[in-house]
Amino acid sequence: MNWQELQKSSIDDIVAWAESQSWCRAMAQCAQDAEWHSEGDVWTHTKMVCQQLLQLEEWSTLTPHEQAVLTFTALFHDAAKPLTSEVDPETGRITSHKHSIKGEHLVRGVLRNLDCDLAIREQIARLVRFHGRPAFLLERPDPSHEVIRLSWLVNNRLLYLFALADTRGRDTDLMTRPVENLHFWKLVAEENGCYYEPYKFANDHARFLYFRQEKPNLHYIPHEDFACTVTMMSGLPGSGKDYWLSHHRGDLSVVSLDDIRGELEVDPTGNQGEVVQLARERCREYLRSKTNFAFNATNLLKMTRQKWVDLFNDYNARIELVYVEPPFFSVLQQNKQRSKPVPEDVIRKLAKNCEPPTWTEGHSLSLSDGRLE
Repeated sequence: MNWQELQKSSIDDIVAWAESQSWCRAMAQCAQDAEWHSEGDVWTHTKMVCQQLLQLEEWSTLTPHEQAVLTFTALFHDAAKPLTSEVDPETGRITSHKHSIKGEHLVRGVLRNLDCDLAIREQIARLVRFHGRPAFLLERPDPSHEVIRLSWLVNNRLLYLFALADTRGRDTDLMTRPVENLHFWKLVAEENGCYYEPYKFANDHARFLYFRQEKPNLHYIPHEDFACTVTMMSGLPGSGKDYWLSHHRGDLSVVSLDDIRGELEVDPTGNQGEVVQLARERCREYLRSKTNFAFNATNLLKMTRQKWVDLFNDYNARIELVYVEPPFFSVLQQNKQRSKPVPEDVIRKLAKNCEPPTWTEGHSLSLSDGRLE
């Protein structure tokens, strides 16, 4: 089955499909800590959560799109526990640290192979990544900051509804963090106006600064007077970043890591130190002259992007993030047509670890499937 067929299927049919998949069979063989999950293995809990979605009072008010997003969030929220579960040799307790982080990458890979729409895939992947946050809100030093931040990464309403189903989808009667804790998440989100939609900052720069500050000030309204705009591309090799730039920002000068590698005759898999150094200097030349330009590189990891964003921000540039990802078979095909194609195993590894940019990283964000809008 592909994504178009699955998203129109019933929860029972989706569960039946999942049981034929290797990642699901691994969940069925993965035990959980009895204090948290007396119902047993991960797959048993997952099926219970899926059924609890149907019991939500709000379920019938959700759109088919929202129902599909919640269903697949339920299906994958603990799918990485088989990869992370450990038994404490002293207590015998089972822990699954960072299963949500690995789960984000796992679901992204599965949905990519199903040709799931890019925006929907990222919505599900981030809900999987942050599905446990509402239960711990009372332990946060600033609950408002938590729900405001998350509102730009997920939909707080869907996150809250999933957390309810996740908490109810188990046999454990005595919960350390009861359902009442989850209602606090809803309350704080509603009070800050970000339950149904992202928090409304005064302007794009206020949002940008908020996510860069350790102790952000919601009441600060910065003046937007940028020296220039940098269009920062992100995407796998062969995804069509050059094509997007030529059709959407054809008037811009471009600092391209691929072009610089060609100039310096450096292989894509070789030492990139000299390439990056020259790219930074060329970026500085445009920044000093306050000239709009595009920076074109894979930029697949947030940590990598952050170094470039820091540079652009130092020169008071407006940062426009553009992530391009067509269907994966197109990426592989287009890569083969490049003058210097990247080995396919390298592309697959890059895709597995890819972290598409979010609204928390720049002043604007565009997700493109490679087609001309």
